[in-house]
Amino acid sequence: MTETADSALATLYCPSPNIEPRKDGRAPDLLLLHYTGMESADGALAWLTNEESKVSCHYLVDEAGRITQMVREEMRAWHAGASHWAGDEDINSCSIGIEIHNPGHEFGYPDFPEDQMLAVEALCVDILQRNTIPAERVLAHSDVAPARKADPGEKFDWRRLAKAGVGLWIEPEPIGPDTAFAEGDEGEKIAALQKTLGEVGYGIEESGVYDATTTQVVRAFQRHWRQTRVDGCADASTRETVEKLLSARPATS
Repeated sequence: MTETADSALATLYCPSPNIEPRKDGRAPDLLLLHYTGMESADGALAWLTNEESKVSCHYLVDEAGRITQMVREEMRAWHAGASHWAGDEDINSCSIGIEIHNPGHEFGYPDFPEDQMLAVEALCVDILQRNTIPAERVLAHSDVAPARKADPGEKFDWRRLAKAGVGLWIEPEPIGPDTAFAEGDEGEKIAALQKTLGEVGYGIEESGVYDATTTQVVRAFQRHWRQTRVDGCADASTRETVEKLLSARPATS
């Protein structure tokens, strides 16, 4: 394997030992965005390239917009962990992962700087030119692991990426004064919501009970597509936005 970056945008190629072939020779068809959740980009790079960490990612974008590649796109990086999307449970084998440096919710969760977002946008466009990744499979780490992850979070500008041709965005419905479904609620409307979320791709059972998993999935959905209020409660704005998202997806996906 040639020790060079796939992307001409990467100014550093720093190979991680934490890699392996993609299972069944699968080509990547999902782009997964993370935040590092660490206090420095240098610390994140050291961790992602440390054999003892057992984690890695294809790319890292620091706050100044510098891009480092750590894993070749043809290889399986270890970034998604236990995850699920649209029937896939081995997200690492079907995805390319980008770590965007941000300390995350644990360390104050600052805004993503403009230089960084410019670089993320350009890198995503570059990756999509080499790989067949449908818009509806450009996702957040929190989408595929809602019980464990919150990244890249509600401050990340998915609308901006969609305008650049990266990912699927629908304008969320406005928040109103209605009473939201919340944990402990039961009934056919809860089952219908769970069914729609499952059709979007989330890992959720159609139980008719608004349980902890439903709260986690709704919160993940809000972090990506209804960012103005992230509370895990399914108000009319959230429910209608879920329906809009499902309708906006290609029928064959």
